[in-house]
Amino acid sequence: MAAAEASPSPAPAPMAAESVLIIHNVAKRHNIGTMVRSATAFGVSEMVLVGRRDFNAFGSHGSTAHLRFRHFHSLSQARLYLKEERNCDICGVEIVDGAVPITHQPFRRSTAFLLGNEGTGLSAKECEICDFFVYIPQYGCGTASLNVTVAASIVLHHFGAWAGFAERSRNGNKFSVAERPVKQSRRNFCSESVESVIEERRNRREFGLQDMFHQRKADHSQETNLLGELFDS
Repeated sequence: MAAAEASPSPAPAPMAAESVLIIHNVAKRHNIGTMVRSATAFGVSEMVLVGRRDFNAFGSHGSTAHLRFRHFHSLSQARLYLKEERNCDICGVEIVDGAVPITHQPFRRSTAFLLGNEGTGLSAKECEICDFFVYIPQYGCGTASLNVTVAASIVLHHFGAWAGFAERSRNGNKFSVAERPVKQSRRNFCSESVESVIEERRNRREFGLQDMFHQRKADHSQETNLLGELFDS
């Protein structure tokens, strides 16, 4: 009988490897609150919101106060920050060609996780910013996929185990919760520095001017076509 093929051993975790969770294109807004709760439980360092800055904290049970949040308008901006500022690999959680089972823990350094939309999975643009992909093996036949919050919990737990995060102390039959930091921003809203707000306004002006230019160009083209039809008739 042939010997069973052994799973590859996970690479040793570097010192101070961190995890980041990217939130983008989540259809059911209440799922974000539950993902925040899991992120807090499994030692995520930062939540990166792409697109909308506000979020529904239902299901977070107050855990939003214990996480850092950062906002970007686009996936490309988020990728630039994660690669240049945090030196993160970006891991897409999706069943695609080349995806590795999460049980292999194929991590090398700090990693940012991007999960797909509940209905359609990761889009082509989301896949473009990923360095590698993992999937969660299933063993039963009753469902095609997991809820996005469940999937996030599983991959974040695996990363924490690989990175050697210290287990939280326990208080009775639950884990100890740190004192809630002093609230300094709007609830369920990703606050940012003055510099980032200025950058946001600049981006909006640029995008607005681009949209105005394209609209004027389209209007001019329509007027030209209309005049041509009048003179040709």
